[in-house]
Amino acid sequence: MTKLGHSQAIRFLIFFALILATISCSQKQQPPAAAPQSTPTQPLTIAQIARTYGLDQFGQVEAIRYTWNAQFPGVNVARSWVWEPKKDQVSYEGKDKDGKVVKVTYLRSQLNSQPVNVKDEVDPAFVNDNYWLLFPFHAYWDKSATVTDQGMKPLPQGNGSAQLVSVKYPSDGGYTPGDTWDLYVGKDQRVEQFVYHRGGPKKPSTVIATWEGYKKAGLLLISTDHNGTADGNTVRIFMTDVAVKLTGSDNWINAQ
Repeated sequence: MTKLGHSQAIRFLIFFALILATISCSQKQQPPAAAPQSTPTQPLTIAQIARTYGLDQFGQVEAIRYTWNAQFPGVNVARSWVWEPKKDQVSYEGKDKDGKVVKVTYLRSQLNSQPVNVKDEVDPAFVNDNYWLLFPFHAYWDKSATVTDQGMKPLPQGNGSAQLVSVKYPSDGGYTPGDTWDLYVGKDQRVEQFVYHRGGPKKPSTVIATWEGYKKAGLLLISTDHNGTADGNTVRIFMTDVAVKLTGSDNWINAQ
C-alpha cells in the first residue's frame, strides 16, 4: 500500500500560504492489542487515534473520492479527487489560477514525467487536501514525526478540555520543516480540534480549527468540516462528495 511520504509531500496546510497571499494582494508507536478509552494518566498513541478512523481497515480501500473546499473572505476554492492508494493513482478536476478547468489522471510514481502544472500545482494540492482528509493516518505513516501525549489541556476554541497529542516534524527535510500539529482528542479518541504551528516563516503561522461533521465512508471515519481561523482570518475547510470503493466492488459507498 502506498503512503504519502513526508520528504516528498508538501506539508499539510501549505495551500493556505497561496490563499492568504491572494487575499493580501493566502513514531510510529506499536499499539496495544485493543485501544482502551484514554485517561489523563494513560498516554494516547497516534496508532490508537488512527485506528479510531479506520487504520486497520484501510487495506480494504480501493479508492477514495472527495471534493476539498476552502472558504475565506473573498475566496472560494473546490478541488475534486479520486485516489487509488494501492496504485497511488490520482485523478483531479478543478480550476487553475486563470479559472480554466483542469482534468488529469496520473501515477505519483511517475510524477517526473508529468507536465509542469501537475508536478508544481496539482500534486502539491493533492497532498495538502489528502492530509486534511486523512491526517490521523498520515501522522501514523510519517515515520519522521515525533508524537507526544501532553495530557489534558483546555480546548483552543470554546470551553472544555481534551487530551493533547502533539505531532512534530524535524527541523530539516520536507517542504515546511519543523511544523507541529496539536491534536485535541476526546474520550472517544476522535480529534475535536487542532492547532497547526508552522515551522518556517511562510504564512499562515497558526491555524486553529474544529474537527466536526463526522461521517462514516464505508470503513473509514472522516471529519468533513473544519471551522476556525488562520492567523486570525476566518476559514472553513470542508469535504463534500466523500465516498470509498472497497476491494472487489465497483460500487461507491457514500459518506453518511
